[in-house]
Amino acid sequence: MDLDYCPCSGRWLRRIVQPAVMAVLAKEPIHGYRVAKRLEQLRMFEDHPPDHTGIYRLLKTLEEGGFVVASWDLPDSGPAKRQYRLTQQGLACLARWIQTLQEYEQAIAELLATLRQASQAPHAPIQQRYRP
Repeated sequence: MDLDYCPCSGRWLRRIVQPAVMAVLAKEPIHGYRVAKRLEQLRMFEDHPPDHTGIYRLLKTLEEGGFVVASWDLPDSGPAKRQYRLTQQGLACLARWIQTLQEYEQAIAELLATLRQASQAPHAPIQQRYRP
């Protein structure tokens, strides 16, 4: 089994992209492309950059849910771009993400302690453990 594709590799962290996007938007209104570029700087994306199409899809979903609003940025030169910012509901959602991830952090710390303890425990040979 290739452990690079096992959940133990941590690849599932990409699935918590919503709070990462919301954290980027909490700092300032920003264009979708720049959201993706800022996400690339996060450790959870260092080996696998975020999918730009997926970021835009998530931004649309967040907008439909009332968590972000988009407005058109009309620069003096170049094409118009949609600029996103968090709403009050988005800020409340971000606060809830913080609470949820802190709870996960505590649960993971407990799991890590259990795993470390288990990895140091003496192991009986398999044939002895499973005797009928």
